[in-house]
Amino acid sequence: MMQFYKKRDFGAFISDTFLFFKENGRNYFKNYLLINGLLLILLVFIFVFGYRELFSQMLGSNTGGQNYYFEAYFQQNSTMLILVSTIAFILFLAVTMVSYSYPILYMKRLSETGNKNIKADEILSDLKNNTVRFVKFFFGLVFIIAPLAMIIFGISFMLIVLLIGFFLLILLGPAMMNVINFLMFDYFHTQKGFFESLSYAVRAQFSYKHGREKSPFWKYWGSTAVIYLMIQMISGIFTFIPLLLMMGGMYTVPQNGGDDNPFQGTMGVLFFIIYGISILVSFIMINVVFINAGLQYYDSRTDLHRNVDLSEIDTIGTHEI
Repeated sequence: MMQFYKKRDFGAFISDTFLFFKENGRNYFKNYLLINGLLLILLVFIFVFGYRELFSQMLGSNTGGQNYYFEAYFQQNSTMLILVSTIAFILFLAVTMVSYSYPILYMKRLSETGNKNIKADEILSDLKNNTVRFVKFFFGLVFIIAPLAMIIFGISFMLIVLLIGFFLLILLGPAMMNVINFLMFDYFHTQKGFFESLSYAVRAQFSYKHGREKSPFWKYWGSTAVIYLMIQMISGIFTFIPLLLMMGGMYTVPQNGGDDNPFQGTMGVLFFIIYGISILVSFIMINVVFINAGLQYYDSRTDLHRNVDLSEIDTIGTHEI
């Protein structure tokens, strides 16, 4: 079984991420789909069928230069759109809660118990027990982390004219992601408050909790950048297909008569179904990012490395030959 609390180098972060799914992927995704599958399907269903007509009217009207049709449609269907948007937001919040906390709680249970046959009801119990903490985390993320991130990235965008902003964006993207991921893992692995975990998340990027080893910043940054780039390339395939359909539909609009909306009929259904699939793929693939982040977090918890090593030494000779 994979050892979680140990020091890893850059290469080990990448290889152990895929080793995790090799050892636990079947159980991991089975529970993930049992817990989150219905919510994901409902979210995609709401998006495909709830917003299909809206985007069809908006894009079709813009194609024909008839914006007033879209404005009239919005006014006539405002109640329905508000209802659909409310349901979609609630579903999105629920899906986000499960998608973000599931890998953290799964790794926590697996690393603490060593049981590779984790049941869905065990994870559900962990999710219920951490609901209040997740709500607190969500508000901290929205009202504290998000504004700070917007300021930092805003300054970096302004500095693009000096070229340094471009390099700052490349540097800050994975680094900011690591801080947020470490914050989540520390917040749900310990009983610390939001700000205490945030402090640890920032400090952990530059130094270990114990010891005087060199800064782990670059191996964390590089690991996140590589994994995220791989995920974006895979997810981008599904995003690129509906984009091609949209562009193709706009350039094949009939010039004389006929329906000038490229998103009606089969084209519209195909566009939104593929886009719905891309949403599903994005939510599923983000698990790879979180598992990689978890291995980084366990690497940073050097205070627990010795405890794990000692427990393994204690078990030597206790197994039957």
